[in-house]
Amino acid sequence: MTTRATRREAALVYNPIKVDEKRLRAAVRELSKDAGWSPPSFHQTTIEDAGQGAARAAIAHGADVVLVAGGDGTVRAVAETMAGTGIPLAIVPSGTGNLLARNLGLPLAAPEAMIRAALGEYRHPIDIGWAALTRESGETSEHAFVVLAGIGLDADMIANTRPDLKKSVGWVAYVDGAARSLPNAKPFRIVYQMDDSRLHSTKVHSVLFANCGTLPAGIALIPSASVVDGVMDVAIIQPSGPFGWLGVWRKIWWDNSVLRRSRAGRLVLQRRGRDASVRYLQGEAAEAAATGPTPIELDGDAFGEAVRIRCRIAPGALLLALPEGHPVESL
Repeated sequence: MTTRATRREAALVYNPIKVDEKRLRAAVRELSKDAGWSPPSFHQTTIEDAGQGAARAAIAHGADVVLVAGGDGTVRAVAETMAGTGIPLAIVPSGTGNLLARNLGLPLAAPEAMIRAALGEYRHPIDIGWAALTRESGETSEHAFVVLAGIGLDADMIANTRPDLKKSVGWVAYVDGAARSLPNAKPFRIVYQMDDSRLHSTKVHSVLFANCGTLPAGIALIPSASVVDGVMDVAIIQPSGPFGWLGVWRKIWWDNSVLRRSRAGRLVLQRRGRDASVRYLQGEAAEAAATGPTPIELDGDAFGEAVRIRCRIAPGALLLALPEGHPVESL
C-alpha cells in the first residue's frame, strides 16, 4: 500500500497565455489522484521569468517530475533549469511550433497522454545544447537550447515575425517574417571552427547549430540531427546567384524532406553530388564569430545581437518522461 510519506508529486510549469489554464490544472490534479500521487504543485511563468525560476520553484517544492506546457520558449527555459538534475521532464505540447515535441514524435493534440506519461515509469535521456554568447561589449552569457540556435538571417526572420500573426495562424507566421527579412538580406563574413579544427572564413546568410532538425510540416532542415547522438549538427546557409534561395529551398524541402525518405530518392541525391547552397558539418562543439553585432535566436526566440556564438552538446543531460513504449530508436 502506498503511504502518504512515499507518495510522489508532480509539478506543472505553464505559460498562462499559451494554455487553457483551468482545464490543464484540473487534468493534472485529477490524473495525479488517479495514479495515487500527491496533489500537484503549479507554477506560472511571467514576463520576467520565462520558466527557469518556475522550474527551480518546482524542484524546491520537491517535485518528482516536472511537466511543462507553453510555447517553444517556455520549453527551452524550463529545460535549461532541468538539465543535469536527473528529475524527468514531461512536455505537454502547447503554443505554435512545438518543435521539440515534433522532433520527439510526441502526441501534439492529447495533453492527457503526456500527463499520464509524466505519472508513468518510462524515462529516456536526450541531449541538450548550450550556446555561449559574446556581446559587442565583451559581456558573455550561456543559455540552453533544445532544438536550434542560429546567427544571421534566421534570427532576423524571427525578430520580424509579428506576434499577433503568430498567435492567430501559428508557425505559418514565420513566412511573413521571412518575407520581411529576405529583401534586405545580405551575406556577412564569419570565422568558424568545428571542435579544435582549423579556422575557416566565409560569407554566409545564416549559421544554424542543431540538437535536432525537423520543422513543422515535416520539413527536415537538418536531416542527420538527432537528440540522442551526442553530436552537434551545423548548417551553413550560403545561397549564391540570382536563384540562390531556390537552391536553399530545394535542398531543405525537396531533397531533405522528400527525396531522402525513399531509396530511389537517395540514389538521385548521390548522383547529383554536393549542393553548395547549404553545407552540413558535425562535431562536439562549434563556434562562429562575425565582424559585427549579428542577430541571434535560440529555439525560435530572439536573443538580441552578438559578435560570437559558441555551441556545444551535453549528451543525455535532459531526462524525459515519455509515453509507455514510445519508440526511442528513431530519435
